Amino acid sequence: MSRIHEALKKAEEERASQARVSHAGMSQAGTASEGTGKPTFATVAAEPPSFADELTPPSMPASAVSHPMPSFSSPFSLEALRARCPQRPWKPDEKTMLFFNGNDTACGTEEFRTLRSRLYHAREKMTLKKILVASALPKEGKSFTAANLAQVIVRQHDRRVLLIDADLRGPRLHLMLGTNDSPGLADYLQGADDEFSIMQRGPMENLFFIPSGRQINDPSELVANGRLKLLLQRVEPLFDWIIIDSPPAVPVSDASVLAKACDGVLMVVRSNATPVDMARRAREEFPDQALVGVVLNGMNADSIPYTRYYYETYGKNLTEPKP
Repeated sequence: MSRIHEALKKAEEERASQARVSHAGMSQAGTASEGTGKPTFATVAAEPPSFADELTPPSMPASAVSHPMPSFSSPFSLEALRARCPQRPWKPDEKTMLFFNGNDTACGTEEFRTLRSRLYHAREKMTLKKILVASALPKEGKSFTAANLAQVIVRQHDRRVLLIDADLRGPRLHLMLGTNDSPGLADYLQGADDEFSIMQRGPMENLFFIPSGRQINDPSELVANGRLKLLLQRVEPLFDWIIIDSPPAVPVSDASVLAKACDGVLMVVRSNATPVDMARRAREEFPDQALVGVVLNGMNADSIPYTRYYYETYGKNLTEPKP
């Protein structure tokens, strides 16, 4: 008991000593403003911690981080984004990028407008800005869905979208948009480039794109290092939507890790192609509350009468010259 008493007494003396030092500091600050008739209070702000500080445990020195995070530019604003984000001469594939050719009645465009509307309805009931577009297996249309969803959203007035290719194993978005694949997300996650260097924009107003970046050998570890979440937190205020193209959910674990950094998951399944058991396994990779919808891709227009009627009737009326 005596040892406990001595420890408590020592702690009390240390607190008293710290209080006296703090009081003396406040008195000195007050004397600097004597003669003004009013007390002056000064707020001293410490320098913000570097990303190496945030990502390193207290027991590990910052120098031990193998790939330190590049500092974000300040101020991080829309003006800085437009000024420093390079504009590239994209050459999109007009067969898959439906909204670049100027034909608002092309097959598939109305379905993407419907998808856009339903996402806005879902947004009224939940926080929904960062969407992961996933699929069970490769070649089911997730990249096609992610890219065209981003395009149809920026067709609305003053809507900004960031499209990210997070499929570091089989990236496709840069091919669809007709641009370079690097520098990109992999370079950023390794600490090689900052957020402005990896982000690009093309001819479509308010559509920004982060490609996959250089090829790497350990995508799972890189995606899980926490830096993607930090990037999203920084750029989120600048965009109305952030759409992320994911690797397939069944073969690799990346999709479930990426979903933790997003608000919701949009699953893509291919008609008459995706096995039911694979779709169920992919669904199990995500929490119940994460799934915001399912997109059925690859449907034949002839099998949906109302769709054929729309394109044959309204599309014809829009393209025919008025008498």
